[in-house]
This record gives sequence, structure tokens and C-alpha cells, in this order.
Amino acid sequence: MTHDHDLVLRPSAAQTEAALNPPPGRNGGDLVVETLSGLGATTVFGLPGQHALGMFDALRRSSLRYIGLRVENNAGFAADAYGRITGEAAPLLLSTGPGALTSLAALQEARAASAPVLAISSQVPTAGLGGGRHGYLHELPDQQASFRGVVKSVHTVRTQSQIPSAIAAAWESALTAPHGPVWVEIPQDVLLAETHLPQVTAMDATPEDLVPRPELTALAAHLLSSAARPAIIAGGGVVRSDASGKLKSLAERLNAPVVTTFGGKGAFPWTHPLSLQSWLEDRHTTDFLEDADVLLVVGSGLGELSSNYHTFKPRGRVIQIEADLGKLESNHPALGIHADARLALSALLETVGERPDPSAAERVSAVLARVAERIAAQELTLEQDVLASVRRALPAGSPSFWDMTILAYWAWSAFDPRGKNTMHSAQGAGGLGYGFPAALGAAAADPTRPVLAVSGDGGALYSIAELATARQYGLNVTWLIVDDGGYGILREYMTDAFGQATATELARPDYVALAESFGVPGVLTTPGTLEEDLTRALAAPGPSVVVLPALLRMFEATHLG
Repeated sequence: MTHDHDLVLRPSAAQTEAALNPPPGRNGGDLVVETLSGLGATTVFGLPGQHALGMFDALRRSSLRYIGLRVENNAGFAADAYGRITGEAAPLLLSTGPGALTSLAALQEARAASAPVLAISSQVPTAGLGGGRHGYLHELPDQQASFRGVVKSVHTVRTQSQIPSAIAAAWESALTAPHGPVWVEIPQDVLLAETHLPQVTAMDATPEDLVPRPELTALAAHLLSSAARPAIIAGGGVVRSDASGKLKSLAERLNAPVVTTFGGKGAFPWTHPLSLQSWLEDRHTTDFLEDADVLLVVGSGLGELSSNYHTFKPRGRVIQIEADLGKLESNHPALGIHADARLALSALLETVGERPDPSAAERVSAVLARVAERIAAQELTLEQDVLASVRRALPAGSPSFWDMTILAYWAWSAFDPRGKNTMHSAQGAGGLGYGFPAALGAAAADPTRPVLAVSGDGGALYSIAELATARQYGLNVTWLIVDDGGYGILREYMTDAFGQATATELARPDYVALAESFGVPGVLTTPGTLEEDLTRALAAPGPSVVVLPALLRMFEATHLG
């Protein structure tokens, strides 16, 4: 009898010949890039450094496309966006110590947003591993310890023969639900040494499916089918698992209203009769969700932003589908289903019954009308007009990437993404500087459509160096910088809390002149000309900058009263 584990793939004659006579002049870095190519990678991001030169030298002998950014953290943001857009693990090549550590904030965002990033860093020579103080350049007692609490998994290589297996294991980890960043480190001497190992040709790192338990989905389907007032909260897990179509089918079968989290923008059609859109920071929406007798939460941990700053207190039965085990029932008791959103929704669709409810769409309309009335009473016409101008200028299906800035906070609630997987922001970890470098990664992933980045002037200064990257690679990104002379949201928070703001005002450059000094076209716009200027910039090939001087305000929060 032959068992699956007894099967051995026999090499072909060509593979045997290639193994016996590998190309000369290869080093450990070649094993890295050969493994990446074998796994299906086509594009890598990064920044060279002394210890990592073996990897970067090997790039010129490979078919991999390299996008080099000017700051490691920005390279991490670009890889994050590439992973979000493609669903592939985006390789990020870094050097030891300072170079590696500079990427930490980007990897934290990737972890919070479940973006698949495969970070590969160099290390000090093998003799320096183990915590001794040898005085190597960039030396840390335990480099991977700095990443262990940030990424999904860490992998340290000590010999060349370990390189393919370690990278394959990291690749599988990055792409197993929930997706996330992973860390591989390889000593300098291992990367530089000549290798006589055969070329890496046959790689298999298929991620495991996270399948729901059938007794749980059977109970969930029964609860939903018999509910009087079901509702659905759709999070980023729906987008990442490409389950938007299944969510729509389930919502329509149940006549269940759907609200999407800020990370789940695009998981459900914005203008659908059952769409509560994304007004999670609104008490009218919170009240509606609390009134549901059965609430299905898909691909969300119901964290701070998704729960209206933890003021949400569901009164009915909660069903939570979540791939991240740590998020399951972490904020509310629930029927917890540990599974990939797509597989769990598929299972529900097999057994859930039709649930007629002619009043569902009417109740959704009533909630949205109350939200609109609340916002209208605050005299925030400028903010709504600016956001509407951006929406009209950005072609449907084009992705947008938003930094932590007031206009982005508006967009979380009020922006129609017009497509699934098209709107992304740094609201996972909440760090500044995400928007522009992330947009560059998205443009590298799909050069056929324009990409929009939105930043405030404070966030823009984190990534201004990447104008050089945009120009060098001709990436099709339009960067909208809303210039209010400081950290606008912090100014607002501090004024509300203390009566005045401290450390929020910024001296800043002439952004148009600065962009033009990089060879990137720039234009100074106004709220009245924003739509026209953005439309023109997005239609032109290559990078561009549009600067809008404007003092925007946030709508009033509902979680404080």
C-alpha cells in the first residue's frame, strides 16, 4: 500500500543536470531570491545596507523587480499596501540593526491590518549570534526579540541550506489566515559566502485553510434564520478573504442591515438598501446595532474604533467569525467561530433560511437620515464638500490610501469606496506617514489605474523623501496634502481637553516648490478648484502633488456623552 507520505517527486533529467551544474558566482543571497521567485514573488521592496549586500547583489541575477524606497519604514508601508492589493506576501529586504528597527512601525500596522509582508533582514555574522557582545556593526543582543511582539512569526537562519525552508515557512505563515507580517533574519556571512547548492526550483508553501467547525455554523445559521432583528458588522477580514459577494448574498437572504468597519470599507455595497455604510462613530448606528437580537460580526474584533470607543453594548446574541484567535470574544461574549470569513460565510449560506423583512430597508434609511441630520446641524459644509470633491475626482475602482489626518477620519465614516479592497488607511496601528508610501506600493502592484494618497502636512513630512522614489520609478500616484499648519487632529483633541494646544504647530515647506524640486508636478488648490485639480492630476501619468491649504474640523463625537 502506498501512502501520501511515501510519495516522492522524482527530478527530471533537466533538474538533475541543473542540480549537478549550478551556475557559478552564486552566494547565499541567490538562495534568497531564488526561493522568493519559486514561491511566486515578482516584486520586492527595501533598502540596502552593509550586512544585506549579499541579497541585493543577487537581485541583479534574478527576474525580481526591485522598488527601493528612501526610508525602511516607508518601504514597509509600501510592502503592506502591495500585500493588501494583491493578496500576496510582499517581500521586504532590510539590513541589520538600525535598518531593521526603522521598519517596526510599518510592521505594526501590517500586523494590525493583517497585511501579508515577508520581511527578510540581514544579521550580524553567525559568530555574533547568541547574545554575546562582540562589537559587530549594528549588533543587538537579540535582534529578533525586537520583532517577536510585532510580527506573526520569526525565523532565524544559520546556514545556507536553511534559507529556502525558513523563507517558505515564513511565506506560509504570512498567508495563513489571519494574514500578517513575518520576520526572517540571515547572518551577513551566510549571505555573502559562495554557495554550491543547486538552484532553488521547487517550492511549496501553500497556506492552510482555516475551516469553521460545522456544529458552530449550524447553530449560527439557525439563530440568524429565526432572528427578529438581525444585523451584521463586516470587518476587514471580509475584504482580505475576498468574501464580499458571499456577505451580500447572506445579507439579502436574511434581510439583515450591514455596517462596515473602517478596516472593512468596501465589504458591502455603499448604496445597497441594507447598507448602514460606515457610521460607527455615531450613536444612532450604535443604538441600532445594540437593538439587534442576533448580531453577526464577521472579520472584526470589535476593537476601539469599531465599537464606538467601547460604548457599544450589544443586548442580543452575538455571533463572531474571526480568523485571529486572540480577537475571538476578546471584547464581547459570543458564539465564537474561529475561521476564515469566506469559508464561514460559505458554510452559513449552505443552511441559512430565507428571512422576509419588508421593513429592513426602511429602518436602514431612517438611521442614515438621523445620522445626516446630526452632521448637518454642526455646520461642517467645508469638510463635506472637500470629501465629496475627492470622491468625484477619484475614478471608481481606483485605490486610495489615507494617512492619520482629519480628512481621513471623515473618510472612515463618510467616504464611499466604490469597490471592494479600494480604501485603506493606517487606522490599524494609527501611525503617521502611511498614506504616500503605501500608495506607491499599490501603484507598483497595479500600474493600470491611478492611486490617490491623502495626508496632512504633519504626516506628509514623515514620507516626503519618497517623492524621489515616485519620480525614479514613475509611479502613478497623486498625493493630496491638506495643509493646516500642524497636527490638526491633535490640536483639536488638546483644545477640547485642555483649552489650548501645545506642540501641535509646525513650520513647513512650500510643498508645491518642494515637489517640483524632485521633478514631480505640483499645484496649489482651493476647496472650489480641488475637484478639477485632482481630476487633472489623477489623469496624468506618473506622480503628482496637490496641496490644499484648509483648516478642517471633525464632527462631534458621540461616545463622550
